Order: sequence, then C-alpha cells, then structure tokens
Amino acid sequence: MSLLVAVTGSSGSAGVSLPTDPRAKALVETGRELLGRGDVEAATDSFESALAVDPGNPATFLALGDAARASGMQGKAIHYYREALERDPNNLAALSGEGGAMAEKGAIEKAKGNLARLEGLCGRNCPEAQSLASVIAKGPVARVVSADAVKPDPVVEDN
Repeated sequence: MSLLVAVTGSSGSAGVSLPTDPRAKALVETGRELLGRGDVEAATDSFESALAVDPGNPATFLALGDAARASGMQGKAIHYYREALERDPNNLAALSGEGGAMAEKGAIEKAKGNLARLEGLCGRNCPEAQSLASVIAKGPVARVVSADAVKPDPVVEDN
C-alpha cells in the first residue's frame, strides 16, 4: 500500500502523462504531431476527440492549452491549463504553459508566481522553468487590431 502512495505521490511532479485509454493516447500523439507541423485546427480536433474518449485526463487538457496558445487564444489556454492543474496540481508543463499564457496576455506578476512555484518543484534549471523565464523576459505579445475594432468617427465638414 505504501508503494502505491509513493508512486502516486511522485507521478504529479513528473510533468506530462499520456491518457490511459490507447485510443485517446493515439489521438493526443497525432494531435501533437499536427501541432508540431503548425496545423492547429486539426490538432485541436484530435485533442477534443481524445477528451471525448478519455474525459478528464490532464495530458489532454494540457495539449488543448498548447493548441489554444499556439492560435493566440491565451485566455482559453489558461482555462485548459487550469483544468490540467486541477487534476494534477504539480504538472510542470501545465504550470509553465499557464504562466507563459499569462505573460503573453500581460499578467507578468501572476506568471512570475508560476515561475516561483516551478523553481520550487524542479529548480531553476529544469526545462519548464527555463521556458517560462524566457517567455516572461519577452513580455506581453503585441495584439493585432482588426479593422472592425477601430471605427473612425465620421466628420462632416461644410465646404
């Protein structure tokens, strides 16, 4: 029994776990490949399918967070990373991803909180902490403004 507790307790700090259902695992792996190739929409579809097969798996929420972040939807990414963290509170990749999305959104102090937590869990030299530190150093992502967001006020002049 104590071995089970020890193994369960240490698995949270391991970072990323794959879904237990083989179909979901295959869908997450396929989605990761698609995301690596830049096909965010197809990757998201694959991750959502994995979630339907194996609901609640932290790795699937983490993957959805990565896809949302890649498409510039930091708020949605934060939501998915928090879902992963609810299920696996010490998931290093989810902490780093959430902190990165917060930094890109402009919440630098909150991102620094995630960095401090990461450094407490794995040290300053772990890849997740280094990745988050570099995103924080870059600062917020510049937002693209659409033409619909900027509507000029019509000015009527007499000739």
